[in-house]
Amino acid sequence: MDRIQITNEKTGQRFKVMFNPEEYSLNKDNNFASQAIPGLASPLLQFVSGNLRTLDMELFFDTFETQADVRAETSRITDLMKIDPDLHHPPVLRVTWGSLDFRCVLAKANQKFIKFFADGRPARSRITVTFNEYVDAAAQVAEANLQTSDFSKAYTTTDGDTLATIAAKFYDDPKKWRPIARANNIVDPRAVAAGQHFRIPALPFTDPATGIVTV
Repeated sequence: MDRIQITNEKTGQRFKVMFNPEEYSLNKDNNFASQAIPGLASPLLQFVSGNLRTLDMELFFDTFETQADVRAETSRITDLMKIDPDLHHPPVLRVTWGSLDFRCVLAKANQKFIKFFADGRPARSRITVTFNEYVDAAAQVAEANLQTSDFSKAYTTTDGDTLATIAAKFYDDPKKWRPIARANNIVDPRAVAAGQHFRIPALPFTDPATGIVTV
């Protein structure tokens, strides 16, 4: 099987690792906020955000037969964490191996030297690496197909409307006006004029400032 190839997207430079790993792992998890509600058996969960996918593996390097310093090989990996002066951040990479095609940055590299020459130069090394998936903001929005899922309805105010009357209209409870205020950046709940366009968030709603859930 061909060896893993790592490509610098900006420069196009690419290289292959000395030895393929025995295994690799792809990891993904999500963040959920929980809020305990009096009278309910379990707290309510609301999706907050997804975390990055990560790719973990251990790479092995051995230059004992050639009598070369193994750091000449391992530096090709560790240098990927250096800040590019033009980009002002480390380079974006593409790790490919068989069906694996992972666009990422090198987030972590733990290097261990395990064999040495008589003069103290290292001859063998293992590097445990973690690559974080790199996705442009535009690509994330397109993939998620984000529209107005957080807002179930739109409403245009009329004479006499208050946040309480709007909450009563949509939630059957005038006391639930705070989600409407938060969703529309209203500081003064009494400052409602006719002709305003409001977004009415779906319930349950988690206030991003206080973490309070309205159900």
